[in-house]
Amino acid sequence: MESAFAILAEPNRRAILCMLAASEQSVGEIERRLSMSQPMVSKHLRVLRDAGFVDSTVDAQRRLYRLKPEPFQEVDTWLAQFRRFWETHVDALERHLDRMDRRSTGEDAPVGAPRQPKQAKRQYQSNGSNRNAAPPAKFTRGGKR
Repeated sequence: MESAFAILAEPNRRAILCMLAASEQSVGEIERRLSMSQPMVSKHLRVLRDAGFVDSTVDAQRRLYRLKPEPFQEVDTWLAQFRRFWETHVDALERHLDRMDRRSTGEDAPVGAPRQPKQAKRQYQSNGSNRNAAPPAKFTRGGKR
């Protein structure tokens, strides 16, 4: 049996797992959304099922696939030993964003206090009747961002 990491290394399987994280999916739904052939989707689902990542049920004429949490818990357990390497960076980023928020709003909230979500600013107005229109798309030298 392949390791969990070998299973997750394949991009199509990761895409299928991302779809199944949102909801149960049939082979046909996965096939359409990922623009893959039915035999290819079935092959990846078979590998995922054999490795314990997904389970299936029959619903009338179709088979529905859903995630099983156990293999992900195994991956999470393995990753736990490395979390300390990025947690300090994430914490530092949070503190930096807090400082930026306080500077931009003039607030004196303590560092580490929960950040309030900012309301989207709608400053773009092409004319008086288009007050809620989205701003124009931004472009970079390499094309549309």
